Amino acid sequence: MRLLREKMVEDLRLRGLANNTINTYLGCVRRFFDWAKLRPSQIGAEHVRDFALHMLDVRRLSAASHDVYIGAIKFFFCVTLKRPQVVADLPRRKTPVKLPNVMSRELVARLLDGAATIKQRAMFETLYGAGLRVGELCALHLTDIDSRSMVIHIRNAKRGRARDALLSPQLLQTLRSYFRICHPSGPYLFPGRDSGTHITRAAVALAIRKAARKAGLTMRVHPHALRHAFATHLLEDGVDLRTLQVLLGHGSLKSTTLYVHITAARIRTIRSPLDSLPGRCPNPTE
Repeated sequence: MRLLREKMVEDLRLRGLANNTINTYLGCVRRFFDWAKLRPSQIGAEHVRDFALHMLDVRRLSAASHDVYIGAIKFFFCVTLKRPQVVADLPRRKTPVKLPNVMSRELVARLLDGAATIKQRAMFETLYGAGLRVGELCALHLTDIDSRSMVIHIRNAKRGRARDALLSPQLLQTLRSYFRICHPSGPYLFPGRDSGTHITRAAVALAIRKAARKAGLTMRVHPHALRHAFATHLLEDGVDLRTLQVLLGHGSLKSTTLYVHITAARIRTIRSPLDSLPGRCPNPTE
């Protein structure tokens, strides 16, 4: 099984997948075999189907989490084992479309004010002000902050898509305060506990949850919520989809359109065509 694991890692790396995705896929496949208690050569289509039902009925995974397992298992049997017939009839679940719960600008400001340290404040402002993924934030180097061009160089983006992100004057001011107080020695902008390491995703998520509680926020707040708010607020300010796609580092415009939704505040500013029909009394009486 160790050799198969190494081959799967190689197969995933050859396709340019991020380390986080590789580790996620490996974990899904490992848990499948822990459940099946069989060798790979003994696995048939019925075992994979039973596991999919187990995740649905017993573990009650969300559609998105369920699809990650299905994707990992399909990759293992189709690519690594060259046995596509085992997963040929394994469907993915339809993910229900939900209206996103977007943080308002007021809530973002309250969250930023809830940061316990200047380091946390700098991290939160970088996530929101530049629209970064949490993995991109963690991997930032000191040299990625380009104050001359007022951009942040993102070199460890998803699927290797390097890009330049916004560096706002407000964020630059906060980062300079952070440098002055904390003196990060590098190479990472936000170092971890051990020398030469960067802060972890889990540590960033925990800091945001604590700040949200301190700020009295009742909604669930996570690092990606700040990226989502960044995209939504730029759209509300009139930024076009193509520009937003570049800023977010999306390979496809289809990914960017997921951020196109209308907030309740925006709906209240839109006039219904019913109110502009000719010959209509604006305040009809009985």
